[in-house]
Amino acid sequence: MVEGARAPRGASLADPDRGTMPGESGSGLNSRRRPHEVKLARRLARRIEDDIARDGWRVGTSYASETDLLERYGVSRAVLREAIRLVEHHGVATMRRGRRGGLVLRAPDAAPLTIAVVVYLEYIGTTIEDLLEVRMLVEPLAARLAAQALTEDNIVSLRRVLAAERERGELDPAARGQLHRLLGSLGGNPALSLFVDVLCELTTRYATVPPAQDAAHTRALCADSDRAHAAIVEAIVAGDAALAERRMLRHLTAMRDWLLSTSQEPIARRPSLALAAPGGGKLAETVARRLMSEIIASGARVGEIFGSETELQARLDVSRAVFREAIRLLEYHSVARMRRGPYGGLVISEPDPSASIDAMAVYLDYRGVDAAQLRVVRDVAELGAIGLLVARGTDGSRGAALRAAHQVTAATPPEQVAALSHHFHLRIAELAGNQILALFLQIMLTVSARHAGAPVPPGEDRWPADADAPAPGIPPAVQPTPEATPEAGTEAGTVHDVHGRILEAILAGDGPLAQYRMRRHLQALDAWWA
Repeated sequence: MVEGARAPRGASLADPDRGTMPGESGSGLNSRRRPHEVKLARRLARRIEDDIARDGWRVGTSYASETDLLERYGVSRAVLREAIRLVEHHGVATMRRGRRGGLVLRAPDAAPLTIAVVVYLEYIGTTIEDLLEVRMLVEPLAARLAAQALTEDNIVSLRRVLAAERERGELDPAARGQLHRLLGSLGGNPALSLFVDVLCELTTRYATVPPAQDAAHTRALCADSDRAHAAIVEAIVAGDAALAERRMLRHLTAMRDWLLSTSQEPIARRPSLALAAPGGGKLAETVARRLMSEIIASGARVGEIFGSETELQARLDVSRAVFREAIRLLEYHSVARMRRGPYGGLVISEPDPSASIDAMAVYLDYRGVDAAQLRVVRDVAELGAIGLLVARGTDGSRGAALRAAHQVTAATPPEQVAALSHHFHLRIAELAGNQILALFLQIMLTVSARHAGAPVPPGEDRWPADADAPAPGIPPAVQPTPEATPEAGTEAGTVHDVHGRILEAILAGDGPLAQYRMRRHLQALDAWWA
């Protein structure tokens, strides 16, 4: 690709030497581009994380020394240290040096993960309309679950937030979003809580509040919001889950209409976002955030060289070791990569959410998300995606793309069924045209794959997807696994038939029938959670 040329949406910018394997992400932390070590480090990081989870995830304890880990896993020191950087970046553990050092276990923090997803969505671009669309799917569920899981302490918290809102009398999304975030957490569903946090963060950062006519108008709008929030809380405290759900949807509909009554800028790259990433963290992480902010502010395009290693290191005034670790983080998040040689430098990359998705999957595992919790969120996401897709229509290229995604046949090898099935589910969300909804579904599919041992097809083959483009390629082979998978345990012919019936209803424009068939299909998958 010519430097400075913008890559087409959905195009792969992978180098031939990246060594991406089917079922693996193309991103890696190794800035020297040793593909075999990158792949091995990613596998090792996943294995270490799985072993930590099986061992009970005893936060604050030393899991093992570097010497113990080298002996246990039988890899080189370089590969182990690369894997440990991934484990550290996922928030699972920190390597402490010295005589009493070792891999010290941590409790993963949701806040940096929320920011990472926001950064990705900002980088690829989406809209306030899409954001509000997803909120109207997800948050009524949060209200329903909160009503079903309420405690005395929860009631106190809800009423305290309502009182604080009335006292402030402000309309900005940050002030009004506190109740929504709280409701997202009260139902005890880690996936739902995480997604509501992302949605509220996006709203706070990007939604433009329509100008009020005067102070009296502002007071009237605040009073309307206060009444809506109070009515939702009243239904929740009364234990009326259905009423709480309806009132939340009514409130979100009114909020959407109000916000869209004024011009809303697209959710696009802004330099302040990366600087707002939470926590001090390691120096390399701080340097990486600063570089990301500068890259966004510069408006540099995919393929452009942002600066040389020598120039950037001198300007940032950090050691070579810190600088290179910061670059590995940028590479891991596919923000930029360091190209060596006389014409080298920090090259802007096509954004890829794989790193953030991996980290979110680890976090949800730590929080103990189970099949039922994941499915209730998948229900609203996938049924919502079907509704959006049917509303858009499936004539022409969208219909062709959906047909092409239906790749499981009666002859499909069992070890390939799960990944190809995940592709069909994800393609529905992509063709629905909502990037946020598709990203949330990919996170949930990744968690499912972690529990089933089934790889999800590479992110760079799908992200970002042009809804009207032909379906992206599925790798010719999926890495076999001897473990059970969510859908490989059933006959491939059954999956082919179920997907075919869902496809048939979507193409016929029968949204309710397609949603009914999808709901039954998702219920059947619960039995394959490992």
